[in-house]
Amino acid sequence: MKASGRNRPKSAPDAPEETIRPDRFTLGAIPGATPGKWIATWRERVPDVPLELRHISVSTQREELLAPRDPDTDEPPVDAALVRLPIVREGLHVIPLYDEVPVVVVSKDSHLNAADELELADLADEVVIVPRDDVLGIEVPGAVAPSFDPPDDTEQAIATVATGVGVVIVPMSLARLHHRRDVEHRPLRDGPPSTVALAWPTDAPSPLVETFVGIVRGRTANSSR
Repeated sequence: MKASGRNRPKSAPDAPEETIRPDRFTLGAIPGATPGKWIATWRERVPDVPLELRHISVSTQREELLAPRDPDTDEPPVDAALVRLPIVREGLHVIPLYDEVPVVVVSKDSHLNAADELELADLADEVVIVPRDDVLGIEVPGAVAPSFDPPDDTEQAIATVATGVGVVIVPMSLARLHHRRDVEHRPLRDGPPSTVALAWPTDAPSPLVETFVGIVRGRTANSSR
Protein backbone atom coordinates (compact mmCIF):
# COMPACT_ATOMS: atom_id res chain seq x y z
CA MET A 1 0.00 0.00 0.00
CA LYS A 2 1.38 3.35 -1.00
CA ALA A 3 1.92 5.89 1.69
CA SER A 4 -0.22 8.94 1.30
CA GLY A 5 1.45 12.21 0.62
CA ARG A 6 0.34 13.35 4.05
CA ASN A 7 2.12 10.48 5.79
CA ARG A 8 5.26 10.54 3.73
CA PRO A 9 8.32 11.58 5.74
CA LYS A 10 9.27 15.13 4.97
CA SER A 11 12.56 15.62 3.24
CA ALA A 12 15.27 17.29 5.29
CA PRO A 13 15.44 21.03 4.74
CA ASP A 14 18.25 22.24 2.57
CA ALA A 15 21.37 23.05 4.56
CA PRO A 16 22.04 26.77 4.62
CA GLU A 17 24.64 27.77 2.10
CA GLU A 18 27.98 28.50 3.68
CA THR A 19 28.94 32.13 3.37
CA ILE A 20 32.16 32.24 1.43
CA ARG A 21 34.14 35.42 1.89
CA PRO A 22 36.16 36.39 -1.15
CA ASP A 23 39.92 36.25 -0.94
CA ARG A 24 41.70 39.38 0.07
CA PHE A 25 45.30 40.47 -0.07
CA THR A 26 46.79 42.12 3.02
CA LEU A 27 49.72 44.45 2.44
CA GLY A 28 51.74 45.76 5.35
CA ALA A 29 53.46 49.14 5.08
CA ILE A 30 55.96 50.83 7.36
CA PRO A 31 55.58 54.57 8.09
CA GLY A 32 56.55 56.70 5.11
CA ALA A 33 55.99 54.00 2.50
CA THR A 34 53.87 55.11 -0.45
CA PRO A 35 52.26 52.10 -2.16
CA GLY A 36 49.45 54.13 -3.72
CA LYS A 37 50.38 53.56 -7.38
CA TRP A 38 50.71 49.80 -6.84
CA ILE A 39 47.40 49.61 -5.00
CA ALA A 40 45.72 51.48 -7.87
CA THR A 41 47.17 49.00 -10.39
CA TRP A 42 46.03 46.08 -8.21
CA ARG A 43 42.45 47.37 -8.19
CA GLU A 44 42.51 47.62 -11.97
CA ARG A 45 43.92 44.14 -12.54
CA VAL A 46 42.37 42.20 -9.64
CA PRO A 47 39.05 43.97 -9.00
CA ASP A 48 37.48 40.89 -7.37
CA VAL A 49 40.11 40.64 -4.60
CA PRO A 50 40.15 43.50 -2.08
CA LEU A 51 43.55 44.79 -1.02
CA GLU A 52 43.73 45.71 2.66
CA LEU A 53 46.53 48.10 3.66
CA ARG A 54 47.80 47.55 7.19
CA HIS A 55 50.22 49.94 8.87
CA ILE A 56 53.09 48.19 10.64
CA SER A 57 56.11 49.46 12.57
CA VAL A 58 59.72 48.89 11.62
CA SER A 59 60.36 47.28 15.00
CA THR A 60 57.75 44.56 14.36
CA GLN A 61 57.88 44.28 10.54
CA ARG A 62 59.47 40.80 10.53
CA GLU A 63 57.08 39.44 13.17
CA GLU A 64 54.10 40.78 11.22
CA LEU A 65 55.20 38.89 8.11
CA LEU A 66 55.84 35.60 9.90
CA ALA A 67 52.86 35.67 12.29
CA PRO A 68 50.43 32.75 11.85
CA ARG A 69 46.72 33.33 11.41
CA ASP A 70 45.07 33.93 14.79
CA PRO A 71 42.10 31.51 15.10
CA ASP A 72 40.48 33.74 17.73
CA THR A 73 40.21 36.77 15.46
CA ASP A 74 39.04 37.49 11.96
CA GLU A 75 42.23 39.37 11.10
CA PRO A 76 44.26 37.76 8.31
CA PRO A 77 48.06 37.65 8.45
CA VAL A 78 50.11 40.03 6.35
CA ASP A 79 50.70 38.51 2.91
CA ALA A 80 53.52 40.86 1.96
CA ALA A 81 54.90 44.13 3.28
CA LEU A 82 56.88 47.20 2.40
CA VAL A 83 59.67 47.06 4.97
CA ARG A 84 62.74 49.08 5.82
CA LEU A 85 66.13 47.41 5.62
CA PRO A 86 67.99 45.91 7.33
CA ILE A 87 65.74 42.95 8.14
CA VAL A 88 66.68 39.37 9.02
CA ARG A 89 66.05 37.57 5.73
CA GLU A 90 65.69 34.01 7.01
CA GLY A 91 62.23 32.78 6.01
CA LEU A 92 61.59 35.79 3.78
CA HIS A 93 61.89 36.80 0.16
CA VAL A 94 63.19 40.38 0.03
CA ILE A 95 63.37 42.67 -3.00
CA PRO A 96 65.02 46.09 -2.44
CA LEU A 97 62.91 48.75 -4.14
CA TYR A 98 64.41 52.20 -3.60
CA ASP A 99 66.76 54.21 -1.40
CA GLU A 100 65.69 57.22 0.62
CA VAL A 101 67.89 60.22 1.24
CA PRO A 102 68.43 61.05 4.93
CA VAL A 103 67.47 64.58 5.93
CA VAL A 104 68.08 66.76 8.96
CA VAL A 105 64.92 68.22 10.49
CA VAL A 106 65.54 71.60 12.14
CA SER A 107 63.40 74.35 13.58
CA LYS A 108 62.17 77.09 11.26
CA ASP A 109 64.56 79.68 12.69
CA SER A 110 67.64 77.44 12.90
CA HIS A 111 70.90 78.77 11.48
CA LEU A 112 71.25 75.44 9.65
CA ASN A 113 68.53 76.54 7.24
CA ALA A 114 71.03 78.82 5.53
CA ALA A 115 72.48 75.82 3.67
CA ASP A 116 70.73 73.90 0.89
CA GLU A 117 72.44 70.68 2.03
CA LEU A 118 74.18 69.63 5.21
CA GLU A 119 77.03 67.30 6.13
CA LEU A 120 77.69 65.42 9.35
CA ALA A 121 80.41 67.94 10.21
CA ASP A 122 77.78 70.70 10.20
CA LEU A 123 76.01 68.96 13.09
CA ALA A 124 78.98 68.99 15.46
CA ASP A 125 78.01 70.77 18.71
CA GLU A 126 74.32 70.38 17.82
CA VAL A 127 71.91 68.48 20.07
CA VAL A 128 71.02 65.44 17.96
CA ILE A 129 67.80 63.75 19.07
CA VAL A 130 67.47 60.02 18.43
CA PRO A 131 63.88 58.74 18.90
CA ARG A 132 63.21 55.21 20.14
CA ASP A 133 61.92 54.23 16.69
CA ASP A 134 65.06 55.49 14.91
CA VAL A 135 65.69 53.59 11.66
CA LEU A 136 69.02 55.08 10.59
CA GLY A 137 71.45 54.51 13.45
CA ILE A 138 73.66 57.44 12.41
CA GLU A 139 76.41 58.53 14.78
CA VAL A 140 77.30 62.21 14.49
CA PRO A 141 80.88 63.04 15.54
CA GLY A 142 80.94 65.89 18.03
CA ALA A 143 77.17 65.94 18.55
CA VAL A 144 75.77 66.88 21.94
CA ALA A 145 73.67 64.27 23.71
CA PRO A 146 70.21 65.51 24.77
CA SER A 147 69.67 66.13 28.48
CA PHE A 148 66.27 64.40 28.29
CA ASP A 149 65.02 60.88 27.57
CA PRO A 150 64.66 59.89 23.91
CA PRO A 151 61.20 60.63 22.46
CA ASP A 152 59.06 57.55 21.89
CA ASP A 153 58.77 58.11 18.16
CA THR A 154 59.80 60.28 15.24
CA GLU A 155 56.68 62.44 15.42
CA GLN A 156 57.49 63.41 19.03
CA ALA A 157 61.12 64.04 18.11
CA ILE A 158 60.11 66.44 15.34
CA ALA A 159 57.69 68.19 17.71
CA THR A 160 60.61 68.70 20.10
CA VAL A 161 62.77 70.09 17.30
CA ALA A 162 59.96 72.54 16.48
CA THR A 163 60.42 74.14 19.91
CA GLY A 164 63.99 75.04 18.97
CA VAL A 165 65.64 72.17 20.84
CA GLY A 166 67.99 70.02 18.80
CA VAL A 167 67.78 68.37 15.39
CA VAL A 168 66.72 64.90 14.23
CA ILE A 169 67.91 62.84 11.25
CA VAL A 170 65.27 60.78 9.44
CA PRO A 171 64.56 59.37 5.97
CA MET A 172 62.97 61.90 3.64
CA SER A 173 59.57 60.17 3.69
CA LEU A 174 59.29 60.47 7.47
CA ALA A 175 60.13 64.17 7.35
CA ARG A 176 57.31 64.61 4.86
CA LEU A 177 54.93 62.38 6.81
CA HIS A 178 55.38 64.41 9.99
CA HIS A 179 55.85 67.81 8.35
CA ARG A 180 54.96 70.88 10.37
CA ARG A 181 54.96 74.55 9.51
CA ASP A 182 57.48 75.29 12.23
CA VAL A 183 60.23 72.98 10.94
CA GLU A 184 62.37 72.62 7.82
CA HIS A 185 64.51 69.77 6.55
CA ARG A 186 67.75 69.64 4.60
CA PRO A 187 69.38 66.66 2.82
CA LEU A 188 72.31 65.12 4.69
CA ARG A 189 74.83 64.72 1.89
CA ASP A 190 77.13 62.18 3.57
CA GLY A 191 74.49 60.30 5.53
CA PRO A 192 73.65 56.67 4.72
CA PRO A 193 70.54 56.06 2.62
CA SER A 194 67.62 54.04 3.96
CA THR A 195 66.35 51.24 1.71
CA VAL A 196 62.68 50.30 1.39
CA ALA A 197 62.00 46.75 0.21
CA LEU A 198 59.14 44.38 -0.54
CA ALA A 199 59.17 41.21 1.60
CA TRP A 200 56.97 38.13 1.91
CA PRO A 201 57.29 34.70 3.60
CA THR A 202 59.12 31.97 1.69
CA ASP A 203 56.90 29.17 3.01
CA ALA A 204 53.59 30.65 1.87
CA PRO A 205 53.71 31.08 -1.91
CA SER A 206 50.50 32.51 -3.27
CA PRO A 207 49.25 33.55 -6.72
CA LEU A 208 48.08 36.79 -5.12
CA VAL A 209 51.57 37.51 -3.78
CA GLU A 210 53.06 36.73 -7.19
CA THR A 211 50.58 39.10 -8.79
CA PHE A 212 51.54 41.93 -6.43
CA VAL A 213 55.25 41.26 -6.91
CA GLY A 214 54.70 41.50 -10.66
CA ILE A 215 52.91 44.82 -10.25
CA VAL A 216 55.74 46.23 -8.14
CA ARG A 217 58.31 45.03 -10.65
CA GLY A 218 56.42 46.75 -13.44
CA ARG A 219 55.13 43.72 -15.27
CA THR A 220 52.20 44.37 -17.55
CA ALA A 221 48.96 42.44 -17.18
CA ASN A 222 49.91 40.21 -20.13
CA SER A 223 53.58 39.63 -19.34
CA SER A 224 54.77 36.20 -18.26
CA ARG A 225 56.52 35.48 -15.00
